Amino acid sequence: MTTTPGTGRYLAVFRALEAAGVRYVVVGGLAVVLHGHPRMTVDLDVVVDLAPEPAARAMEVLSSLGLLPRLPVPSSAFADPAVRSRWVRERNLQVFSLYDPADPFREVDVFATEPLPFDELFAASDVLTVDSTPVRVASLEHLIAMKTAVGRPQDVEDVRALERLREPGP
Repeated sequence: MTTTPGTGRYLAVFRALEAAGVRYVVVGGLAVVLHGHPRMTVDLDVVVDLAPEPAARAMEVLSSLGLLPRLPVPSSAFADPAVRSRWVRERNLQVFSLYDPADPFREVDVFATEPLPFDELFAASDVLTVDSTPVRVASLEHLIAMKTAVGRPQDVEDVRALERLREPGP
């Protein structure tokens, strides 16, 4: 696959995560695009292994790319399960957002909790190639389940599109 529209600004992220051996899965709008449904999306939504060491490695990689947390905290704090749990409980944190001050359209949202058990999500993920870079993307089934659970209007539209992609061709 050549570069899919919208993925170019994230190639360095995919390459860095792969090079560091970070276990991650792309979910959200970019996952919909990577599965073949064209739509507008700006950010990259990822689920990472939330165990302390893998989460710390993910934050180190993202920080090394110049990404900064939107919250006024060090990105390393995300790797602490007690801190992350407090953010989820007290601030209703859904995702830990990092942005690139040099590129306002490059934002990475890391899920603060697992939408599905991570090992299951990772094992069933599809490895797609984007500009010769392997990218782990949630399976159609998992992506449909996650988007159905959220149920916002864009998610409903995405589910319809993903269901069409799942149907056998003519």
